[in-house]
Amino acid sequence: MENHRIDSHPILPVPQREEIMFKFNDQPLLAQRGEMIASALIANGISIFGHHHKDGSAQGIYCANGQCAKCTVIADGMPVKSCMTEVLEGMEVQSVEGLPSLPESDYVPDRPRIEQLETEVLIIGGGPAGLSAAIELGKQNIRTLVVDDKHILGGKLVLQTHKFFGSEADSRAGTRGHDIGKILAQEVAAYPSVEVWTKSTALFVFSDKKVGILKDGVYKIVTPSRILNAAGAREKFLRFPGNHLARIYGAGAFQTIVNRDLIRPTERLFIIGGGNVGLIAAYHALQAGITVVGLAEAMPSCGGYKVHADKLRRLGVPIHTSHSVLSANGEEVVESITICQVDNRFKPIPNTEKSFECDTILIAVGLDPLAEFTLQAEAAGVPIYAAGDALEIAEASSAMFNGKIAGLKIAADCLAGIRDVQAIPTEWYAKAEELKKHPGKIKEYQSNLPTQGVFPVIHCLQEIPCNPCTTVCPTNSIHTEDGSLMGLPLYDGNCIGCNKCLLICPGLAITLVDYRQDAAFPTVTLPYEITNIVFAKDDMINLVDIDAEPLGSYPILSVQDIRNRQTQLIKVKVPAQIAKQVASFIIQDASQSQPLPEPILLHRMADDAMICLCERVSVGRVRELVKAGITDLNQIKAITRAGMGPCGAKTCETLMRGILREEGIPTEDVVPNTRRPVFVEVPLDVFPDGE
Repeated sequence: MENHRIDSHPILPVPQREEIMFKFNDQPLLAQRGEMIASALIANGISIFGHHHKDGSAQGIYCANGQCAKCTVIADGMPVKSCMTEVLEGMEVQSVEGLPSLPESDYVPDRPRIEQLETEVLIIGGGPAGLSAAIELGKQNIRTLVVDDKHILGGKLVLQTHKFFGSEADSRAGTRGHDIGKILAQEVAAYPSVEVWTKSTALFVFSDKKVGILKDGVYKIVTPSRILNAAGAREKFLRFPGNHLARIYGAGAFQTIVNRDLIRPTERLFIIGGGNVGLIAAYHALQAGITVVGLAEAMPSCGGYKVHADKLRRLGVPIHTSHSVLSANGEEVVESITICQVDNRFKPIPNTEKSFECDTILIAVGLDPLAEFTLQAEAAGVPIYAAGDALEIAEASSAMFNGKIAGLKIAADCLAGIRDVQAIPTEWYAKAEELKKHPGKIKEYQSNLPTQGVFPVIHCLQEIPCNPCTTVCPTNSIHTEDGSLMGLPLYDGNCIGCNKCLLICPGLAITLVDYRQDAAFPTVTLPYEITNIVFAKDDMINLVDIDAEPLGSYPILSVQDIRNRQTQLIKVKVPAQIAKQVASFIIQDASQSQPLPEPILLHRMADDAMICLCERVSVGRVRELVKAGITDLNQIKAITRAGMGPCGAKTCETLMRGILREEGIPTEDVVPNTRRPVFVEVPLDVFPDGE
């Protein structure tokens, strides 16, 4: 079988793990102990896990988060989500082909009475917001239970190899996300009053104010006095013909496979969506040695930080703004993608189609807050708080700070009338608002930079909440233009050439220009993180400016490894007239991103796209019902089964609401789906009889 494991990574350590044997469709395969079935299959080059019983379409991973059911397999006779189920030595895994017939069994489960526990605070979600809140509650010695459905804490922090934006003091800006996750988990572990359950899924907040939790496959009931919903968000899906093919991933799934499991699931990736999630995922792909064929964004400019987009362009990844996906092409798996230009109403412009060869499409078109637990708790009358993406979609730096505020609020409520808790400073709320701000104005380069000595050139031209370069400079030579977190960083001082600002900048948006040895040909120092694409002294590199415009080819003077920052500093000598323009160098050749000679036009209608992947319901079928006057999602579900599948309408409801809006139906006239009484599917044998 193929081996898709990453054996070296510029940022992440590659641990030596024990290999175990399992079988997939009777074929012996190797896995690494502790990994999920889906990861083991992909590592062995298997991307089709089964076929849908309705139309025979290939099924594979999409979310890697237990939210959908595309990755379902039969493991030792039981249907499971392969992305959430650990592969075991000797496990027999079968693909789901059509409707599975499960084996006859006289097995009678041993059903002990349900363990019931009480806690002062239940935190659902062990990501940046939940852990930050737990730390504040731990400081106050408040009995707290943190539950998370993954096997390690950190949430999406575990998947982030880049350095964080925001404030160094308030959100550890300049530290890599996966390191922040470890730091927060260690801090939580220091407080005896905080208990942590990993591999534990909150199922429902019931009307009797109890919460059902599946912990390591065992059902328990927890009665909390208060709940913090820090469960995060789920990724939105997208309507386009071919969206049912295997090898279409959500961004979180891709980052999980690449950065958590160190598996290279693709050779040629195309990304839809130019927010921070899509831009960062593209950078992570380059770090994993994956060709990023291109990125399409429907808006005239990317919604993510400009420094992220600039960084990709400079490395050789084309970004197609005002473009969207027209179709994914292939028989069972993605073989190519067709995109086209769109107008200001996001309608395709004829004769602008381009097709690109790729084997995987990554969807990064936004997130929906996981608000279910908040609504359930409100209905039950349990005091409920929310933080992070479960409250409002924002960056992880904002989630950490807002989690901290939520923890202090909950502590104050818990201890009201008992003892005082630190009052939340007024300026914290202002800082919280600042950390979640969207990108602001784009400005020009600083015009008053020196023409001698040594100094940084800051290629960060957009107002974003970020300041680590101002805090690390030993001579205090960098400050924001108005002193705020959102202000552009400016150089004004006495640089000593220490390179600290280059090494801490999350956007790799600072270079160092040094005229001291040669005023006519100064040395430029460039930060570089994708060290698995190797450059050495005397290699010729193609330098570019901030817009990826070529500045010429020049030899490398030296390459310095800064191992504690997992970054290289690459020095080149260039003519003085371009020194301040040099921002980076190309690493991905333009030939990798060329469109096919002729676009692939399948002549399929947009309404041919699937809106409900679980039950194979098309956009056209739902639109037909809406045009007939049906605006009750429950009625649409009863007629088509859209929303009745294993994911519980988590993916398709947002898409169906989009169709209703397109057909002119006011939001207030839409009758929402009645939610099922558990968050995810649960085997019935975990619920003891008579309880």
